[in-house]
Amino acid sequence: MSIQIRNATIVTMCSRYPEPFQGDIIINKDRIEAIIPAQANTEYASEHAAAPESEMEMQIIDGTGMAVMPGLINAHQHTPMNLLKGFSDDLKLMDWLEQKMFPAEARMTAEDIYWGSKLSMAEMIRSGTTTFADMYIHMDQIAHAVTETGMRASLTRGLVFGDDRADERIREAIDLVERWQGGADGRITTMFGPHAPYTCPPQQLREVIALAEQYQHPIHIHLAETVEEVSIIREKYGQTPTEYLYQLGLFEQLHVMLAHGVHLNHRDIGYLRGMRGGIVHNPVSNLKLGCGIAPIVALQQQGITVGLGTDGAGSATTLDMFAEIKAAAWLQKLDYGDPTRLSAYDALQLATIGSARLLGLDHETGTLEAGKKADLILIDLVKPHLQPVHHLYSTLAYAAVGGDVHTTIVNGQVLMRDRQLLTMDESVVLTEAHTRAKRIVEGI
Repeated sequence: MSIQIRNATIVTMCSRYPEPFQGDIIINKDRIEAIIPAQANTEYASEHAAAPESEMEMQIIDGTGMAVMPGLINAHQHTPMNLLKGFSDDLKLMDWLEQKMFPAEARMTAEDIYWGSKLSMAEMIRSGTTTFADMYIHMDQIAHAVTETGMRASLTRGLVFGDDRADERIREAIDLVERWQGGADGRITTMFGPHAPYTCPPQQLREVIALAEQYQHPIHIHLAETVEEVSIIREKYGQTPTEYLYQLGLFEQLHVMLAHGVHLNHRDIGYLRGMRGGIVHNPVSNLKLGCGIAPIVALQQQGITVGLGTDGAGSATTLDMFAEIKAAAWLQKLDYGDPTRLSAYDALQLATIGSARLLGLDHETGTLEAGKKADLILIDLVKPHLQPVHHLYSTLAYAAVGGDVHTTIVNGQVLMRDRQLLTMDESVVLTEAHTRAKRIVEGI
């Protein structure tokens, strides 16, 4: 089916159109066929006059009073953790992990992970996220949920070492790559996922690096999230976490996506200069866990790509990327004592083309351009908290929330329209999530 979005305010997030404008968007199957400024509509219509039978196949979406922009890209997530939302707040990261998360996750079945991931996908679709990067276990279950819901995803089997199951986990990681790369009509891509420097000794990390090089696949790994992590690596290896990864050769050939990057000194940033990939900023999670403020402006000044993610709902509580956009901008302004740092436009870029570059998908998504995948969202601007609109980038970055998303489209398929989910039964998802979450956390 083809889709025409009419009379919307179009926010492309690409350099060809530096300012929003009124116009139409034509979607043909899974791609954007044309973006038509209002003044060009008459000419385009006369050149592409459709036969009556093809008109019947065209779905019309009235964009009056709405902004249409690229779908948001959540570049670091743990979707099944939504079952643990609000279960372990107000704890330090290591206490949160060891006392709450690890015991609860040990009780999760494969079916729990399926339903937890669907709960996250429902929340993400509702709040304007069209693509996400996930790191967890039982990744087949998450891949099936992606296939059913219509989202786009980069999936990673998280690899934690230190017991006798290392070989089993690596086999599962390889199986994910071999079975699911390009799956769900091309909506699924995969990465290798060593969890973090403090959970991956040198020998195992070298094995994963070699695997990634063999398969020519990216790596998704946590880095320098807490002061405790920096201390652990310093005591074990006499290095910072970034130095540790650099000396093991992680950045030599591979595209690498580093989640968090909170505690990076000037020397660390120097090691990352010129890397393929970059840093995923997770400001809400970092704030809630008291981790610190990632130096994302300093990273960008060195040419290092920065994207945006929520982290899992077990820590961040919300998967609303608009909350992350606000937090990212405000934290940099506060950290520098300078309100000009990380403008509204720059913050929106983190959640769109910045994250797309980290996932290696910038040729397909992250901006609205003819030929790219039809991954986009419509935001209802006719609301008191979004009016008046003097500068649309500011309105979207600083005032909009996930609940303002009216329609979500991925790969040319409408996943939500007029706030109604179309690819899943929301009531079933909520019931399953409630029952399973209660069982998992009981007594912990």
